[in-house]
Amino acid sequence: MKLRALKSTAALAAVAFLGLGLASCANSADAAEGGSSSSTDGAFAVGSETLVFGVVPDSVDTETNYQPLMDYIAQETGKTVEYHESTDYAALIEGAIAGKIDIASFSGFTYVTATNNGAELTPISSIVTDEGQEPGYFSQAIVPTASDITSIDDFAGKKVCFVDPSSTSGYLFPSYNLLEAGIDPEKDITPVFAGKHDVSVQKVGEGVECEVGFAEDSEVEKSDRVKVIDETMVPGAPIVMANALPKDLQTQLVDLLGEVTIDDIIKSGVDGADSDAFRATFYSTEPVDDEYYNTIRDICKETNAEQCQA
Repeated sequence: MKLRALKSTAALAAVAFLGLGLASCANSADAAEGGSSSSTDGAFAVGSETLVFGVVPDSVDTETNYQPLMDYIAQETGKTVEYHESTDYAALIEGAIAGKIDIASFSGFTYVTATNNGAELTPISSIVTDEGQEPGYFSQAIVPTASDITSIDDFAGKKVCFVDPSSTSGYLFPSYNLLEAGIDPEKDITPVFAGKHDVSVQKVGEGVECEVGFAEDSEVEKSDRVKVIDETMVPGAPIVMANALPKDLQTQLVDLLGEVTIDDIIKSGVDGADSDAFRATFYSTEPVDDEYYNTIRDICKETNAEQCQA
């Protein structure tokens, strides 16, 4: 069985939208510099004075969560950092393939899908939220608080909330776990794609559009309307950089983002880092490399997921 493929029409439309958002910057950069290349040894998404920071739309708080980190990158590199939240995971993948981002926060599955399809990216690190924590987080199977469902085995025949077809914890690992339970995630359930982790949690809690579902642990713990009946650890989401960037800048980004703590960022003078909101989502980064995501590649083979195919 092959899992759901990327929705090419939606992806292309989303990329077109992303392209429109970058067009004015790219045009001005091209006029000033004769193109996006800043030198013979590197190129940028829109111009040498700007770094485009791409993210997937995980929750309504995504931009707030990343702002101190973006401020830190801007301060230390001397470049403007532009936040670009893609309309969906597919749009970020296509943007990476097209060279429209310089740095990004991917899910592991998104990274594997993007690189399998031609995106030239290097993982730098993964964010951890607590001291002593290793990279990684939980994909959680959730049901409404009052539900009597206690096992994924009971998901058969249900309306099941996923996040996005390219989400690691919101689709790939859940699909694998359903298959392990003998449930075909395309035929034996009614899949509902919520688009964001917090929306998946919300819909399951409401119990109307979705009777059960999946989401990452950081969003599940915010709700008192759902309970966790199962969970699986997944590889930590990578911060990646485009291989097209100048080599000296790549080295600087690795130095800045490879191993940095919230205290380092605060001491550097980024005032927004010293807040409860940022502390809730960021403690430090830990280095990761491409081989770290081989677990995801193994799951891709087990599920025969079309997103993984080149």
